[in-house]
Amino acid sequence: MKSFRSLSHCKFSCKYHVIWCPKYRRKVLVGKVAERLKELLEEKAANLGVEILESEIMPDHVHLLLDAKPTEAIGVVIGRLKGYTSRYLRKEFPELKRQLPTLWTNAYFASTVGGVTLSTLKKYIESQKDK
Repeated sequence: MKSFRSLSHCKFSCKYHVIWCPKYRRKVLVGKVAERLKELLEEKAANLGVEILESEIMPDHVHLLLDAKPTEAIGVVIGRLKGYTSRYLRKEFPELKRQLPTLWTNAYFASTVGGVTLSTLKKYIESQKDK
């Protein structure tokens, strides 16, 4: 059964697969840095009202499966997650400041994740006048 979240004026399911990398794709997301990053992501996501459905911290990139509110632009959500984690990780792990001018690249990947294929959705919309 598909789960939907609610706001006062809508029901929604806005799921995104998100990826971003440290500057120069350096392999700095290991050990205690990776553990702390996961904690910080959970903290900030909860603060933003975003649900992290799945996460994986690789040495040189981050994968997240997010369920975000439709009122928040995914680029803004990612920017807030990256900004928050960078600020605290660089404060708690000073070696990151020595290794990199900034923790994250400006770039990211974001793709929506749906419950049906694009062709199924197109057929459903096309068939609406026939009903």
